[in-house]
Amino acid sequence: MDLGIAGRWALVGGASKGLGWGCARALALEGVNVVMVSRGAQALEASAAKLRAECAGSAAHKSAEILTVACDITTAAGRAQIFALRQDYDIVVTNAGGPPTGDFRTWERDTWLAALDANMLTPIELIKATVDGMAARGFGRIINITSSAVKSPIDILGLSNGARSGLTGFVAGAARSSLAAKGVTMNNLLPGIFDTDRLAGNFAAVAKNTGKSPEEVRANRIAALPNKRLGTPEEFGAYCAFVCSVHGAYINGQNLLMDGGSYPGTF
Repeated sequence: MDLGIAGRWALVGGASKGLGWGCARALALEGVNVVMVSRGAQALEASAAKLRAECAGSAAHKSAEILTVACDITTAAGRAQIFALRQDYDIVVTNAGGPPTGDFRTWERDTWLAALDANMLTPIELIKATVDGMAARGFGRIINITSSAVKSPIDILGLSNGARSGLTGFVAGAARSSLAAKGVTMNNLLPGIFDTDRLAGNFAAVAKNTGKSPEEVRANRIAALPNKRLGTPEEFGAYCAFVCSVHGAYINGQNLLMDGGSYPGTF
């Protein structure tokens, strides 16, 4: 299937690894020019080089340009670096690492503000900076990578639950504004358990607290999943690319859960 987005420009946050990498990869393989953003310059450049090589060797490759910006996208200075490179984007994939876990009783105001900055206000700033240009050109896709915890909150993820739910509420209104009639869609992708470095770190933390090995923690978690495996960044990226495509034009204002069937509810 031709997704019809070759030649478009995409901005992808957290693109050096994990789900951000999966999205950048899928878009680039469709011929989308991608600006990859991440804080770590070394890891970012290595990932960009890997992606350029994969694109060059792909029969379906459509000459995508792959650029990088090493910065903290959650800061005004970081976002200024991104928009100094390029102002106009057709696709924006917002993605920032989740805030720490813990007991809400221990979180001070500054802790909450940091979570809101990273997981609510930064995506809103990126949306604000790009949607009018999208509307003027008649095409735009905003994808926010949030979390399955938005739909099924987890007690120790209170910072994430709160900040990401705030973003979800904002998008619910903004997606149904006058922008929709001008070809701009906004959707949230809610990942469940995916095989990423962050997940490996979580498994290691659980192992340390429980006395189990990381391998045992991983095996137990997989055993609890309906399809008995972890999701991959590549399949998450493919889903993202479809929602960004011309075929996703009627998908708007949605919270799209991708968790292998773990959520137990009907709705």
